[in-house]
Amino acid sequence: MELLRRKVDQLVLHFDVAGTSRACFKTLQDERDLSTHFLVDLDGTIYQTLDVKERAFHATTSNDRSVGVELANVGAYPRTQQSVFADWYHTNEQGFTLLTIPPHAGPNPERTPNFSGRPVRRAPVAGEVQGGPLSQYDFTEPQYRALVRLTAALCAVLPGIRCDYPRDAEGKLVTRKLPDAELGSYAGVLGHYHIQSGKVDPGPALQWDYVIGEARRLMGEPPLKLDVEGRALAGRPKLLEDNQ
Repeated sequence: MELLRRKVDQLVLHFDVAGTSRACFKTLQDERDLSTHFLVDLDGTIYQTLDVKERAFHATTSNDRSVGVELANVGAYPRTQQSVFADWYHTNEQGFTLLTIPPHAGPNPERTPNFSGRPVRRAPVAGEVQGGPLSQYDFTEPQYRALVRLTAALCAVLPGIRCDYPRDAEGKLVTRKLPDAELGSYAGVLGHYHIQSGKVDPGPALQWDYVIGEARRLMGEPPLKLDVEGRALAGRPKLLEDNQ
C-alpha cells in the first residue's frame, strides 16, 4: 500500500460507448485486449475488474500511475453522428427522457433486472471537447451517486490523487488534452481527453463540479470553488437535473 500511494496519483474517467458495463467488459476483455479497474453501470452498480495495484491498459501514458473508471454511456458525438441516440433515448407522453437498452447491447444491468433509467437532464448536453462541438446525454442519478462515493474512496485511500480536476487560469475545467509537461506533473482526477488528443470521453455532459464537490464533502475536505477574492464558497454543489 505504501508503494501504491507513492506511485498512483491520477484517477481517469471514461465513458464506455458500449452503453452498459456488461457490454463494456466484453468489449475490453474479449475484443480489444484492454482493461480498467472499475465500471459504473447505468443503475449505479460498481464493478471492480482489476486490483488497483495492477496496471490497467486504458489511458496510454497514464497507465502506470492511474486508476481507470468506465462510466456506462453511449458517448458524445458531433451533429452528423447523433443517430445512435435514437436507439437509447425516447421521450414519453409526460416529456421525460427515458433510457432504454437496445437488444444489441444485451440485457438490463445485472443487479437491477427491471431497471428503468433516465439521464438526469432531458435534452442532450452540448459542449466543446478538444475544440470541437459535441452533444451527449447525461449520466443517470444512480451513476452520479456511485461515482461520487468511488471518487471519495479512491482519493482518500490513495492521497496522491488530489480531489480536483484540471483547471485553466480562470479556474474553469480544461476541455482539451493537457500539454505533455503539464500532464506529467498533474496529480488528480481527469478525463481521458486530458491525456489523448483523439479522445473525447467522458464528454461534455459530466458534471465535474458536482462530482468533485460531493466527493470532497464526503472526505471532510473544504470545497475548491473560489470567489473573486480566492475564498472558498459555502454550500453543497447541486446536481443539474430536470428529468427526474
